Amino acid sequence: MKKLSFYALLLGILPSIGYSQNATKRNLKPKDIYQIKSVSDAKISPDGAWVSYTLTSVDSVKNKRSSDVWMVSWDGKESIQLTNSPDGESQAKWSPDNKYISFVSARNSSTGSQIWLLDRRGGEGKQLTNLKNGDLQEYAWSPDGKKIALVLESKADTSKPKTPKPIVIDRFLFKKDVEGYRERTFSNIFLFDVATKKIDTLTKGNYEVSSIAWSPDGSKIAFVSNRTADPDRNENSDIFVIETKAKSEAKQLTTWTGSDSAPVWSPDGKTIAYLRSTASDDYIMYDHSVLCTISADGGEPTLLSKNLDRPVNTPRWAKDGQSIYALVVDDRYRYLANFSLSGNMKKVSEDKGIYSSLESHQAGNWLSLVTTPELPAEIYAIENGQRRALTNHHEAFFKQISLATVEGFTSKSKDGATVSSILYRPANIDPKKKLPTIFFIHGGPVSQDEFGFDLSRQMLASAGYAVVGVNYRGSNGRGLEYCKVISGDWGNKEVLDILGAVDYTVKNGIADPEKLGIGGWSYGGILTDYTIATDTRFKAAASGAGVAMISSMYGVDQYILQYEHEIGSPWKNFDKYVKLSYPFLKADKIKTPTQFMVGESDHNVPAVGSEQMYQALRTIGVPTELIVYPGQFHGISVPSYQVDRFERYIKWFDKYLK
Repeated sequence: MKKLSFYALLLGILPSIGYSQNATKRNLKPKDIYQIKSVSDAKISPDGAWVSYTLTSVDSVKNKRSSDVWMVSWDGKESIQLTNSPDGESQAKWSPDNKYISFVSARNSSTGSQIWLLDRRGGEGKQLTNLKNGDLQEYAWSPDGKKIALVLESKADTSKPKTPKPIVIDRFLFKKDVEGYRERTFSNIFLFDVATKKIDTLTKGNYEVSSIAWSPDGSKIAFVSNRTADPDRNENSDIFVIETKAKSEAKQLTTWTGSDSAPVWSPDGKTIAYLRSTASDDYIMYDHSVLCTISADGGEPTLLSKNLDRPVNTPRWAKDGQSIYALVVDDRYRYLANFSLSGNMKKVSEDKGIYSSLESHQAGNWLSLVTTPELPAEIYAIENGQRRALTNHHEAFFKQISLATVEGFTSKSKDGATVSSILYRPANIDPKKKLPTIFFIHGGPVSQDEFGFDLSRQMLASAGYAVVGVNYRGSNGRGLEYCKVISGDWGNKEVLDILGAVDYTVKNGIADPEKLGIGGWSYGGILTDYTIATDTRFKAAASGAGVAMISSMYGVDQYILQYEHEIGSPWKNFDKYVKLSYPFLKADKIKTPTQFMVGESDHNVPAVGSEQMYQALRTIGVPTELIVYPGQFHGISVPSYQVDRFERYIKWFDKYLK
């Protein structure tokens, strides 16, 4: 329920403009997915002159995405594509001597992903590692460039016998989306000598390791691990430090029983900044990450953003080590802020862009991925609080497209709650005209609709619909209490908030009350089911990767911790499971024609949830259809399937709302 597909998470706004200004442009079409690229993983070179990044584009012939490494000069004047392999490249990083860019690729390798080196001046990439005894999860250069820390996961048996061996499961959390059935695997840190290519083991044990970070002097590595007796039964994680020499023992720095993550060393190596959950329980869902610091030798942490009551992420130290920069999530926005070591916060970015990454430039400036009202994410330099574009991969395409205008509004729910929402008005349509309106609900539930670019809602708006995103209770950006109030009470307050937004748009002449639709993916699909079982006003619905019969999902999906901690075991609290299953158990109250979609291999919200609701509506005679995407997980990733999904959305809503 936590994750949406990639395109369902792209968010956005546009300034409100007259409806006739875009008359010479065309509307978005589902097949435009083949034209839209994605920029990610920006890293600044040691000398500050260049930025490497990954550009992902669609190969429509092969029906897949491919990622290549690019670099752009800090002044934005030069842009160079460095790789062009059909195998794809990721995790590009600069060598400390500024001469090479390393990346991960499975090209020309029968042993899986390996690290490759590319001379920044040009030429072909050369394979650096030949890892055979573990799957590469992440890597990091030592400050002197002589070694690379590797996180390798113990490799499962990759042989393919004619008759596959039985899958033997003995884990509490025994299935997960993409991963499938979970056999026991472990990961450890290894040190790779760049000159000799020798690999030494640094950590040992039957644990998982992540988020490795070298100390500035290269003598230690910080990392994150869950070292409780049974990590499957909790979401604890702690920060550890280990010396980078043989036979070292890891030292545990944090003792919070919740989650500690994302360690970042101060420039002098004496302090580590990190993120901590507010919850200290075994299970963490409705939560805000808190910015903290702790001595590299251990001790009591300092909670810098404890009183902010907003999620903080991506901490990065200022060059002088006297403050920490981070990103803050706040009521439809994400901005850059500076935190003093005493906890005082100052907002740095005053513009309306949505910031999603952060890297420090040697001159005291910053680098971030920012999605603007008009465009998907591009790379920007942040200088004295001002944003300057370094990449421009989207402008040419979107210059020819008429996008929806966007505005925020707040509504009141039946119980008095104030809810923030975002309205997309289709281009070239009189803003005074009542429109068929689709309430497209975000997933999570701990997520939010933001003032950034959103392909899904723009696509529906291009088909002539007003589209509304509702930040129902359970969303983040409005404070911890607003977020966690739905715990164990799903489909109640969220539905009140959605219906309150419906009432607002109808009352204010935005939505045609006879042409209302609703849809969403993941928790958005779940809330679609809950809403149409509560209110019969909707003339069409599209429920993606949802579930309605909660009582049938225990042990079927990946949320065993959520069931146990929010509503308890079925044999102890079956009445509560039944109560939360009302969309299925009261399916005969549903009158809304509903389209169900799901990935065939989804272990997040499995296909059975959509199948049950489809069968129920088919049985009682409500118009319905079920679309199952072969081989797809929770996020639909095959480009042609993404096109198909948009085409089916539009066809279904057109049938009943136009």
